[in-house]
Amino acid sequence: MNPSIALITGASSGIGLHLAHQFAAHGHRVILVAPVLAELERIEKDLTDTYLTEAFSIAADLEQPDSAQRVFDEVRALNFDVDILVNNAGHGFRGKFWEIPIEKDLSIVRLNIEAVLRLTKLFLPPMLERRQGHILNTASVAGFEPGPLLNVYHASKAFVLSWSEALATELKGSGVSVTALCPGPTDTDFFPKAGMEGVRGFQQNVMAPQDVAKAGYDGMVNKELFVVPGAMNKALVAARRVLSESAQAAMNEKFYEEVPPDQRKRKRGDLEFATAEKL
Repeated sequence: MNPSIALITGASSGIGLHLAHQFAAHGHRVILVAPVLAELERIEKDLTDTYLTEAFSIAADLEQPDSAQRVFDEVRALNFDVDILVNNAGHGFRGKFWEIPIEKDLSIVRLNIEAVLRLTKLFLPPMLERRQGHILNTASVAGFEPGPLLNVYHASKAFVLSWSEALATELKGSGVSVTALCPGPTDTDFFPKAGMEGVRGFQQNVMAPQDVAKAGYDGMVNKELFVVPGAMNKALVAARRVLSESAQAAMNEKFYEEVPPDQRKRKRGDLEFATAEKL
């Protein structure tokens, strides 16, 4: 049994859910954070029954500025030291910038950036005192290049990437490592919630969240700074060295265009469920 404790945000579905499985499978105790308590409690029971480890649930809407402090206080009330902070919660909205309400843009900033900063500001100092810990941030290949039709989301992930790299440099020799997990399109609720199930990127090039979560966990254990799962995603990141910014933007604009209904072959969950059946 690994005695360390991992706190995972966005743990009720997608990459966060499967990161919780990865940590539990390796014997870590896990603290699950997401907005709906009933969903978390079902996952908590599943993890406990399957892996014989301890799991705990904290319901919190991390878009609210006081939620990070409340999560921290609840963890302290349980008398736990969080050894691994997984900043995974995030979302995006598709559309032209001037057509999307400002509240949706700010929602992305609050969840993808502000919540990450607030949680890390709280949980990092105790790690530094103990001189050990890990921070795993779910970024995205989107953070490496501009994304027309998903511009604020791309910008938020660019922030996470840049901040992760700078923080890792500041933490050298401290005993605390930082890893930025940078998946490409993944079969999660992100796409239907963003109104993007019919876009070319989801229909043509998607990874199973189980595979992304495994890559993220392994990369964190190996103290890698950047983890880009999948050969296609690695190629996309490498292409930024040879493509101009305008070419990258044009490529991503195509990526987020709608595919005609008769050409759509994939629905949310197809790949995730098929992968689960193989495991």
